[in-house]
Amino acid sequence: MRIIVQKFGGTSVATPALRAQVADKVLKAKADGCDPVVVVSAMGRLGEPYATDTLLNLARSVCRDVAPRELDLIASCGEIIASVVMCNTLRARGLAATALTGWQAGIITTADYTEAEIIRVEPDNILRCLKEGKTVVVAGFQGRAENGDVTTLGRGGSDTTAVALGGALGAEVVEIYTDVDGVKTADPRIVPEARTIEVMNYNEVFQLAHQGAKVIHSKAVEIAMRRNIPLRIRSTFSDSPGTLITSSAEAVGWPGLRGKIITGVTYILGVAQVKVYTPDSERQAELELAVFDALADAGVSVDLINVSPDRKMFIIKEEQIPPAEARLKALGVEYEIVPRRAKVSIVGAGMRGVPGVMARVVRALSAAGVRILQTADSHLTISCLVAEEDVNKAVRALHDQFGLNA
Repeated sequence: MRIIVQKFGGTSVATPALRAQVADKVLKAKADGCDPVVVVSAMGRLGEPYATDTLLNLARSVCRDVAPRELDLIASCGEIIASVVMCNTLRARGLAATALTGWQAGIITTADYTEAEIIRVEPDNILRCLKEGKTVVVAGFQGRAENGDVTTLGRGGSDTTAVALGGALGAEVVEIYTDVDGVKTADPRIVPEARTIEVMNYNEVFQLAHQGAKVIHSKAVEIAMRRNIPLRIRSTFSDSPGTLITSSAEAVGWPGLRGKIITGVTYILGVAQVKVYTPDSERQAELELAVFDALADAGVSVDLINVSPDRKMFIIKEEQIPPAEARLKALGVEYEIVPRRAKVSIVGAGMRGVPGVMARVVRALSAAGVRILQTADSHLTISCLVAEEDVNKAVRALHDQFGLNA
């Protein structure tokens, strides 16, 4: 069998016309001699009847305090509905098809409700269906804990489902279908001339996803990288080949990026900058540890961390301001929290060991009138904290500075 996994997001399966386009992709795979396993997300977005957020709001309309176990139970329904509807769409086009929930597809997870991790995949049921000549449609985003409870995989869970199944089934490729024709050099809503990148390596895509690009979830990329599963990011609405992601992308190279040290520019909105002042004293180390321990205990994740003798600076999600503030007040430290910040990052394997990259970042942002509030870097990324209202200017300036339009 030549197994491929095709994952379609909520916008791709939202209407009969869109589902017909999905069916075209599946039928083409069959015509090419492949055995497709189709993974679907819930149909549509908030407000549409079977969208996940609509179902969650239904549960919360009765009682705001819904237990995580029950949240997972109702959240899983959107993908189950989508799998049945998509299965019947394929049957109407003449394909033998069967719909499976995540647990029927063999996805076994931890019992961390709403953010479960996949422990293993038991693919026997899918393989049996494929041997019977059926096209399998799997409800994404969900699995079963070993105690029998239904679980969901958190943000990007359907991407994770698709890649985990691809690894367990020995798939030739996992195709992630979205509403764009691949990974772009920047968000096309900000940079209309942003180009589709033909070939990338796992590390670059992981960093782009981790730093805010919405095209695929970083957890899915991580699984693909561990299992060396080729990924292809494609559009449901065109026949474009999209972006191929493999471990050999550096060796293959893409002429469009040859000679360029940066692959793409991305950003994250909705963050707050936190400054904690720790005057030099005998208790400084103890106080620093207390601050980060207290935030961790409150479930507050910190990023873009800068530590100096008299202050600690980092960013948090804006929704985490209340618990962070409560813990810092309890410690009695002097602090400042500034919301409406954004993290803008450049990503590229080509910047490793190249001098002057940060100078170009500073030059570009300064010329655009964007003030840099904080920075952090690694071998593959340079990130700058800026005011949220400066994001568009910052992304365009960096995209131009590193020649990604040409």
